[in-house]
Amino acid sequence: MLNPHHSLPATRFAAAVLALGLAVLATGCVYRIDIQQGNFLENKEIDQITVGMTRSQVRYLLGTPIVGNAFQNSRWDYVYFLKHGRTNKTDQRHFTVYFEDDKVTRIERRETGPAASATASTAAPK
Repeated sequence: MLNPHHSLPATRFAAAVLALGLAVLATGCVYRIDIQQGNFLENKEIDQITVGMTRSQVRYLLGTPIVGNAFQNSRWDYVYFLKHGRTNKTDQRHFTVYFEDDKVTRIERRETGPAASATASTAAPK
């Protein structure tokens, strides 16, 4: 006659392997949210900014910049960061407006990630 207690360690081992396998599978099902920070600006809004505009005109079109510089009031930085939770890919945009006598004198645009290549292909020639 077989002793049922001899198969108990094998049953425990199988249950442990099954629990471990389910835990590994469950970690792949974790929902990761997108993390978005800063000023999201559409290209059509940015393209409206031109040299000679006033601060109030820029603020009307783009809003107040998130990043303020108390020591250098001659520039506004609009920074945007998006980390896609599922893929961990990031999009970063940095748009800087330089002022002199409350008028726009220069504009800089920097982007990284998938949005940068899309913008580069649709940007107007200079």
